[in-house]
Amino acid sequence: MQRRKLVVGNWKMHGVAADLAEALAIAEAASAFEQVDVGLCLPATLIERAARALPRLHIGSQDLHHADKGAHTGCVCAAMLLDAGASMAIVGHSERRQAQSENDEEVRAKAEAGLGAALAVILCVGESLDVREAGEAVATVQRQLDASLPRDNSVGKLSIAYEPIWAIGSGRTATCEDIGEMHVALRQRLVAAFGDAGEGVRILYGGSVKAANAAEIFSVDDVDGALVGGASLKAADFVPIIEAAARAG
Repeated sequence: MQRRKLVVGNWKMHGVAADLAEALAIAEAASAFEQVDVGLCLPATLIERAARALPRLHIGSQDLHHADKGAHTGCVCAAMLLDAGASMAIVGHSERRQAQSENDEEVRAKAEAGLGAALAVILCVGESLDVREAGEAVATVQRQLDASLPRDNSVGKLSIAYEPIWAIGSGRTATCEDIGEMHVALRQRLVAAFGDAGEGVRILYGGSVKAANAAEIFSVDDVDGALVGGASLKAADFVPIIEAAARAG
């Protein structure tokens, strides 16, 4: 099944007003590749300004709270993100699962809240080096996905991002065989959960994607795009990844 490529930058805890010039450069370059959906998930402080300045780019959040409102100091709910102009959100990123001890149940609740508010949701899953070296990577990530998936069939705006945690910023690289094996396994679980609708859910790769490896990664079956970290901070680094996605079709 042919799915439109989706390339999303995750700026993490980087970015102030002056950095919106890079986001503008990304947006202008991305307009030449209409066959690719392009987004930036920015710090909360930049979402509203970016959404106003870059109407042709999908602007998103790096997280959201599962509740509609309440006594949740420092948190942001889906309605607030929509009000700020966001159209997407990441949930379950490996850094939040590790540093904030988020579990699958919390991630599922966040995914359901985002989808319920008509946000596009990128749900992240992935394994550690210990799990990979023990030969348990596929089974572990499949279990994580099963436990994190929303419990209804409203998955039209859902994407999955596979993050091999051991390959992020470590200098290690997942092979195309590693990536292909995992993406096929994730597709199987999506179809098992959602039937034919599972074929339409995009699966992104999120393990240190750069201009130098993007074309090879996008050539792998069931890789429908990328969730990009450090290489999304500068247009000079990010735009070649978008271009590679466009060439991959």
